[in-house]
Amino acid sequence: MLVPAGCVQPALSPDINAASARVLDQLGISLIEAQGAGCCGAVRFHLNAQEDGLDDMRTLIDAWWPHVEAARESVEAIIMTASGCGSTVKEYGHLLAHDPAYAGKAEKISALTKDLSEVIAAELDNLKPLLARTAASAEKKPKLALQLPCTLQHGQQITGVVESILTAAGFELTPVAESHLYCGSAGTYSILQPELAGRLKANKLAALHAGSPQAIVGANIGCLSHLQSGTALPLEHWIVALERRLAGA
Repeated sequence: MLVPAGCVQPALSPDINAASARVLDQLGISLIEAQGAGCCGAVRFHLNAQEDGLDDMRTLIDAWWPHVEAARESVEAIIMTASGCGSTVKEYGHLLAHDPAYAGKAEKISALTKDLSEVIAAELDNLKPLLARTAASAEKKPKLALQLPCTLQHGQQITGVVESILTAAGFELTPVAESHLYCGSAGTYSILQPELAGRLKANKLAALHAGSPQAIVGANIGCLSHLQSGTALPLEHWIVALERRLAGA
């Protein structure tokens, strides 16, 4: 399966893709990164530099296309470890439908794209025996608060999936009031509108802290970075927490 390195995540949290690769390797799934696969186009497209954003999308398609076409590689899916990128890439078929040179390719790329949680959930029966090996040595259930990004629950319409994976892994998920509400990150929104973003962050963190979790987990690097600036609790991608659980920690 293909996985993008991304443009922000490698600098801020390189452990996310590394943890994803190690967990999926235990399930018999190999991840590869295509050389030259850069930004998905979301940042510039959402800043109303839409033509530039579309060019980023074409560049990414060009980097992935040889792997998609090569029968010997049998790329089954394109895995997104940042829900913001995933929401955009799943829209490539729509966003490039007007481009005769890229419309068909974009539609194929969108069809292949899956959030990491969708792939792990499909392998849950194979994951449970791996978790059982470490259950005896694990301490009582760690308490986590899950911050489900807007791009996952609203953009991709994926809810309950990360929750089911973490529950199966032996985590206790604390209740989060109004979990559908926005955290204030939204790519560059937190930079361009710091006052409003700060209020939204404070509201979201109050809800996440309410259940006294030991840590907060999420699914999008932008949200994680934005929220971490307002709390002393550790924040990390849920796949990093899952990999640690698989190791018995």
